[in-house]
Amino acid sequence: MGGVEDDEPASKRLKLASGRLTGLSNGSSLTEPIVGSRDLMARPPQSEGDKDVLGSKGVIKRVEFVRIIAKALHSLGYKKSCAHLEEESGIPLHSSAVDLFMQQVLNGNWDESVVTLHNIGLKDENIVKSACFLILEQKFFELLDGDNVVDALKTLRTEIAPLCINNGRICELSSCIVSSTHCNSVGSSNQDNGRIKPRSKLLEELQKLLPPTVIIPESRLEHLVEQALTLQRDACFFHNSLDKEMSLYSDHQCGRDQIPSRILQILEAHSDEVWFLQFSHNGKYLASSSNDRSAIIWEIDVNGGVSLKHRLSGHQKPVSSVSWSPDDHQLLTCGVEEVVRRWDVSSGECLQVYEKVGLGLVSCGWFPDGKWIFSGINDKSICMWELDGKEVECWKGQKTLKISDLEITSDGKQIISMCRPTAILLLDREAKAERVIEEDQTITSFSLSRDNRFLLVNLLNQEIHLWSIDGNIRLVAKYKGHRRTRFVIRSCFGGLEQAFIACGSEDSQELLSSRTLSGILLMRHAGKNFFQDHKMKKNLKTKSCDHWLLNV
Repeated sequence: MGGVEDDEPASKRLKLASGRLTGLSNGSSLTEPIVGSRDLMARPPQSEGDKDVLGSKGVIKRVEFVRIIAKALHSLGYKKSCAHLEEESGIPLHSSAVDLFMQQVLNGNWDESVVTLHNIGLKDENIVKSACFLILEQKFFELLDGDNVVDALKTLRTEIAPLCINNGRICELSSCIVSSTHCNSVGSSNQDNGRIKPRSKLLEELQKLLPPTVIIPESRLEHLVEQALTLQRDACFFHNSLDKEMSLYSDHQCGRDQIPSRILQILEAHSDEVWFLQFSHNGKYLASSSNDRSAIIWEIDVNGGVSLKHRLSGHQKPVSSVSWSPDDHQLLTCGVEEVVRRWDVSSGECLQVYEKVGLGLVSCGWFPDGKWIFSGINDKSICMWELDGKEVECWKGQKTLKISDLEITSDGKQIISMCRPTAILLLDREAKAERVIEEDQTITSFSLSRDNRFLLVNLLNQEIHLWSIDGNIRLVAKYKGHRRTRFVIRSCFGGLEQAFIACGSEDSQELLSSRTLSGILLMRHAGKNFFQDHKMKKNLKTKSCDHWLLNV
């Protein structure tokens, strides 16, 4: 499908004697005298510098480029500038026939506009029929609105029906003859009446229907620029900045300084190994748990400095994990096969202890509404409690391991846990359905992305696997490069839109990568670009990467 090109000599074009099209928001008539591309266009001699194509690659057609610029100027309201560009370049925004057609539509000259439409030179008859249908439908509604029922019926029978398209719509239009109430629901309403759309709206629909060679789509230049910026962003190796910081003045390229790679502060309040770190949702606090049987709430000031706010003591065994409440006012801590404690962040007071007689709790988390908490039990079950300690529900069977991460999706529907050494269970609470991720190696930890679409799984064989759990479960990527022999090594999502993955390592290195469909360390976001065998390591003197990455 397509139409005639608009680069024919100006002398061969029709001249318009009527008013100039002043805008597409005008409801019915044109008031500004035409100073148009057809009347002022005596094409200047082509200079030696003029070429049919532009740019170093030779892929930009000069005529298309000029027309798109003219369209952008016109859409921005710079109509005189648009006219001057047409005059100086000798390249019209639209052909004379198209200008005439658009003017006739806005003026309500329906029969003339249909004739002009056929003279534009469209090759696809289906497009011509569809455009005629829209025009004649508008004519039909305007006749009905003027109580000219006879002529409206004639238009329907002799002009619309013979097009032999959209029979269902024709039946709806027929019902309008009988019932004005039904007509209000069938027609396109506006502020003034219930069935007639503004003519400017009709013209917008016609513009979308006609080929872009005939009428350039609205905002075409903006779309091309946004597309270019998006491609630059996706190709940016270290992209970790907001889109609003991108500029048209230069190609976008983030430097290494966008990735945290230097020590800001060393926190040394724990007396033994630090096992778990987690920032609060608002970023104002950091919680850490340790083999020294304590947890610490750290406060972060406006300059990024971290200071000790509360030391949480009371566990009789090492504290394996922490979990912030959705409003960040409370914190859960879990001892190794012991109890879960709930703390007030402001005062550091222990508010509640959750336990099962004769059993130990191994993990903890909050439901998204903050009304319940859940925990894995060392009998391989998962239990849910109200805040006051009343047990609400318990899922029996092989739901979790003695040492296990535990996550819940932000909608509260799925609980995720390790059900076997090499398997992760996705339990749908509402549907009572289970899905399982099977690995060939022992799983040491996992992390759920903020959008609930991805699961990051650390394995005993020093690999990290990225799984998509949105819909059908599938393995997206594998990452290598960190070292693990003795400790539980965790990885996490972070950076802008969680496009990066960070992982600790036993060789005192921090490894950073980006999610992608395949590849090894330092790759862009999943489904984007892929840079193979590129590694970036920084000495950060820490076994856990959470603080380093999430402090981006």
